[in-house]
This record gives sequence, C-alpha cells and structure tokens, in this order.
Amino acid sequence: MHIRDESFKLNRRKFLRAALLAGAGGALMPWSALADDTVMMPFANGERRLVVYPQKKPLILLTSRPPQLETPFSVYNNGILTPNDEFFVRYHLAGIPTSIDSDKFRVEVKGEVSSPLSLSLHDLKKQFEQVEMVAVIQCSGNGRGFFQPRVPGGQSGNGTMGNARWKGVRLKDILNKAGVAADAKQVMFRGLDKPPLDTTPNFGKALDVDHAMDGEVMVAYEMNGADLPMLNGFPLRLVVPGYYGTYWVKQLHEINVLNKDWVSFWMDAAYRVPDNDCECVPPGSPMGKSRPISRYDVRSFITSLADGDKITVGKHIRVRGIAFDGGSGIDSVNFSSDGGSTWTGTVLGRDYGNYSFREWTCHFTPRAAGDYQLQCCAISRKGETQPKEPRWNPSGYMRNVIETVRVSAV
Repeated sequence: MHIRDESFKLNRRKFLRAALLAGAGGALMPWSALADDTVMMPFANGERRLVVYPQKKPLILLTSRPPQLETPFSVYNNGILTPNDEFFVRYHLAGIPTSIDSDKFRVEVKGEVSSPLSLSLHDLKKQFEQVEMVAVIQCSGNGRGFFQPRVPGGQSGNGTMGNARWKGVRLKDILNKAGVAADAKQVMFRGLDKPPLDTTPNFGKALDVDHAMDGEVMVAYEMNGADLPMLNGFPLRLVVPGYYGTYWVKQLHEINVLNKDWVSFWMDAAYRVPDNDCECVPPGSPMGKSRPISRYDVRSFITSLADGDKITVGKHIRVRGIAFDGGSGIDSVNFSSDGGSTWTGTVLGRDYGNYSFREWTCHFTPRAAGDYQLQCCAISRKGETQPKEPRWNPSGYMRNVIETVRVSAV
C-alpha cells in the first residue's frame, strides 16, 4: 500500500474484507489478511502462519493483538539493509492507529523546558538539520523461542531484528530548541498506540537526559529512503541506536522532560534483566535484583545456509553472514565448520557505521561426506565476544549465544 507524504489511510475494501475475517475467526487484527502458507520454526510448537498486512510482504505471525510479525530469516541474506516491506513489527498495545493525517500530526515537547513546542513534520524538516544513520533495531526477545526452559512471551526465532537507513533530526537539537531545565533527569516518550482497557498501563519509555542529549538519538521520519511504514511508526519514531527496540517508540507524539526518574510499569517491571555481569541467572531461577534492559550484546549469524541444507563434497562454497553489537562496531568474525573445535578468520564487508549489520564472508569446502556443524563468532571492537552456551533469564531477553547451522555434505 502506498503512503503519500501528507497522510496514510487504509484501503476501505481491504479493511472491510480483513474485518470480516477477524469477525469470523477472531484471530487477526482487523487489518491483516491471511496468506496461504505456514512455516515451521526450529523449536517446539513452531508452526506459524504467514500473514500479509498493508505495506508488507508475508511475515511470520507471532501474535495478532497486538501485532507481532517476524521477518523470515532468509531475508537477511539478500542485503545489509532490511527492506521496509519485510521489516519485523512489534507493538505493545492492541490499540494501534490505522489512520494518521500527517498534516495535522504534531509531536509535543513539554515538561521541564523553557519553551514548550508543538512540531509538525514540516517544522522538523525545515527548522532542524537533517541527519541519517544506518542502525539495527532488535527486539529484546529476538530468539526467545530457543530458550530452554521456555519462558512466556512471543516465541520468535531470530527474525525480530532489522537494519535500516534512518533519516530525521537529532533529539538533542529538538531538546535544545525547547530549552531543557538544569535539573532535568529523564526524558519520557509516548506514541499513539493505546491500551485496550483502562487497567492496562499505557506504553511509554524513558531515557536519562544525558543519553537523550548524546547527539545520536534521533526522531526519524524516513526509513531506507521512504516514509516510515505505518506498522513501523509512521509518521515519526524514536531511533535509539544500540538499544533494544522497546525504546524505539513508534508514532512518537509526546516528549516529556522530567526532573525525576519516571516511575511506570514499562520501566520498573517490564523489560528488565538480571543486574549482574552476564545479565543472566541459572535456567529456571527467578530474576532476583534487576535493571532496565539497555544495549545489545555482540551477535552474529550465518545467513547463506540453513539447518538441513545439503552441500556437495569437494565443492567450494561461499558462506555469508551478518554481525552487529551495541555500538562499538565489529572487529572480526570467526567461522567454524566443526562445531567450534577449530576456527578460521573471515572477511568483513563494507562498514556502514558502528550500529549497522556488518557483512562477513568466508570460503568452505567439505572434504568428506557427512554432517557439519557450522558456527560463527563475532568479536566487537570493545573485545566482547559471544558465549558458547546460551545465557538464560526469565524474560527470554538478550540471546546472543554462538548459533549452529547443521548441514550435510553428500
């Protein structure tokens, strides 16, 4: 579905057709439509529908209220930037907007500021310097379906992440124009999604004021050279590079500067990890002392081969993958064909910036018939690397274990 610069509205015929589907089965949001296929994810109870939403190719349905849609993993082998129509979707509340008039849309800047602002899209594009950044957004629960023992929440594979070129304005410049008070401590952000019940906590996130003013946090209106898709935040979303997607507030319409820490369910109860060096606890154990989730750990994947693939003995193949971390950048990626017993270096591709996916490639020739366990392990410029064994926490967050792709040479 096409988005014009001035507004987004659902096609009425598609809306009514999908609403009938929802009324009949009750399983889908009113503006989704079933595709014909299903996929089997590589963990227990892994059968998933593929669904089509406006502006999207078929994506893997995790939940429908609110919509959680996963990118098929093969997409990541097609290029460093994840296409908008194949980008994953994650909402927290079921009351998501289906129509936004961008001529009337405003983002309000208020609270502990000397000059409250009400900014239109035109204001943002004309009054502030425009900046671009390539950055990964990753859901906190990316890979949750692999946790053992299993944990509650959307049971995703590794497809709730994406890499895009974001364009917008620095949050710092907006806050400077508003005039942040000297005693400001945090900045809180809200979008247009609404809770279905009065008893459901309204969604919002907060950043410490120094983080909000670091010059990297953005208010973005473009993604990969086009307007943001509706399901990825049209017309504005917060971009918090290196931090998990819970902070990347969609349909951003409120920026509130506070002189104290913001107390809320979404900061004080949800999206928390164990407060220790590994941000983990023994499998099955309670959380214990916790802190808000923050930056990504270093992570890497093989994208050119999948579990169960057949390769040819003696045939030279090019193995490709991606790596990223929370902002220091990727120093190197190593490859193993024997389950981690031996390792060899790989060649890194173009550097799109410290927050982007980084391509890596290597060559591999299976010398004998049989099964091979292919692995990759990334090392960040800070010297952080991936663990050999999965780390566990009760929320299923921050998986970054060395992944294994099992193939057979024939």
